[in-house]
Amino acid sequence: MSERPRIATDTRERRVGLWFGLLCGVTLIVCTASLLFGAGAIGPAQSLDTLLRALTGRMTDDNAWFAIESLRAPRTAIGVLVGAALAVAGALLQAVTRNPLAEPGLLGVSGGATFAVAIAIALGADAATLRVPVAQFGALAGCLAVLAASRVRGAGEDPVRLVLAGAVLSGLLYALTSLVLLFDERTADEIRFWVVGSFAGRRPADVIALLPGLGVAGLMVIGIARPLAALALGEHVASGLGHRPRLVRLLVVVAVALLVGSATAIAGPIAFIGLVAPFVARALAGPDVRATLWLCLPIGAALTLGADVVSRLVVRPSELPLGVLTALIGAPVLVAVVRSRRLPTL
Repeated sequence: MSERPRIATDTRERRVGLWFGLLCGVTLIVCTASLLFGAGAIGPAQSLDTLLRALTGRMTDDNAWFAIESLRAPRTAIGVLVGAALAVAGALLQAVTRNPLAEPGLLGVSGGATFAVAIAIALGADAATLRVPVAQFGALAGCLAVLAASRVRGAGEDPVRLVLAGAVLSGLLYALTSLVLLFDERTADEIRFWVVGSFAGRRPADVIALLPGLGVAGLMVIGIARPLAALALGEHVASGLGHRPRLVRLLVVVAVALLVGSATAIAGPIAFIGLVAPFVARALAGPDVRATLWLCLPIGAALTLGADVVSRLVVRPSELPLGVLTALIGAPVLVAVVRSRRLPTL
């Protein structure tokens, strides 16, 4: 009898490992496309030739190499980091609330980060140096506020309650942000493109700015993955296994704030990635929270960066705001989740 569960576990782990490898391959393909395609005059053929010349040590075209190295490469790296961060944050929120509708954009986490950045810039802060820590603080405040308002312990019994509380808070925060931008022209000029979600114009220094917060959050996720999997079985089960549910929830909130705050600070509020990626990951991995978190990394990166590549091409030579495109992708998924009969349980 003990042999069958072990065989089933090994089979499931092999399947998850296979999916993880395939999804990493897809992410690599999307990264290559991100380096080749852009809204500027450097086309994919010239970009590919430049990359091949650089890899073989031959002389490259200066303009093409500048576009790839200084513009597209940082943008690609940020797209991968932001997508993975938002996907993992969504999976954490859904696991701790046992609610498949939990998503940073819907729960006021992104709204809190956006409002905090707008206030900081309006008060004279330098967006280039203070944006990341300020956004992380705003994300933490937004997350705590919506979880307190919805009484997270009851969210598993009524999944809609958490989303309603988040929708109210998000609407309030975005309305307040709009007021700040309306009455402060300098703030509006500085963040008007950032607030709709975009990777355009990001520099290598922005990639470096993301790493500390994401690194700390990654270590926290590794530490709470096992307790979070136990908590998914119920609070009494988790306590019986020696875990502390309240501490696990607190660590999840802090990790989500670091992830979403870092991502929002660099890219602006990007909605629905934290909903779509965990939804796909659970369909591939099953109910195992740890496997879902692993699969969220390449899924979130590929979705976000793929949407960014499309945003560069659909209205050339201009660009479509990334936040608009992710909303168009995520809205049908949200409708599908709401209509699912499995909504009350995760």
